Amino acid sequence: MSQLPVSTVAQTVARHLLAVQAVRLRPADPFTWSSGWKSPIYCDNRVTLAFPEVRTYIKHALADVVRTQFPEAQVIAGVATAGIPQGALIADELNLPYCYVRPEPKKHGMGNQIEGRLEADASGLPPKVVVVEDLISTGGSSLKVVEALRQAGADVVGMIAIFTYGFALADENFANADVKLACLSNYDILVQEAQTLNYIPADALASLSAWRQNPGEWRR
Repeated sequence: MSQLPVSTVAQTVARHLLAVQAVRLRPADPFTWSSGWKSPIYCDNRVTLAFPEVRTYIKHALADVVRTQFPEAQVIAGVATAGIPQGALIADELNLPYCYVRPEPKKHGMGNQIEGRLEADASGLPPKVVVVEDLISTGGSSLKVVEALRQAGADVVGMIAIFTYGFALADENFANADVKLACLSNYDILVQEAQTLNYIPADALASLSAWRQNPGEWRR
């Protein structure tokens, strides 16, 4: 895929997510997240895997992010579970070793938390790893994977993801963990594209903006 401006990639990814209903916007009939938050948006990027054109576009776009922002990458690591297929696709595209990381070690067998091989490079230095996630909300679960990789001796150079809600808390968490994050698209651009494509009425914009500012207290 030829290199496209970041804004164009973000808009295209947002349109793809809306078109295949990987993202749904329902400000008048909000979803309930596992945290208990009421939300006008629900994102399941695993849906993109069912659509070859979308899957391939995202694969190429994420691989380009690794090439341009993390050229030192030696290993790709997927976050279980939704980051596993995306990570495998990118590792194959870049011809790099691959592993994936569970939220916690298995309680049977070898007790692995990291599946695959994570080995020092030829000079004996820690492997430089890029972590692949599908979605960033607060960043909490994603950064637990970073910590597991660091404890295993990896040098985590960054994390990439398809989509971020753009919460200030996530920015703070990634900064505190000293992890560079690069996402293909984000909530603001998705809402703009949804309005352009008439997925949402104009009078829903204020409610959607209010949710992003304070999702824990938001009510439609």
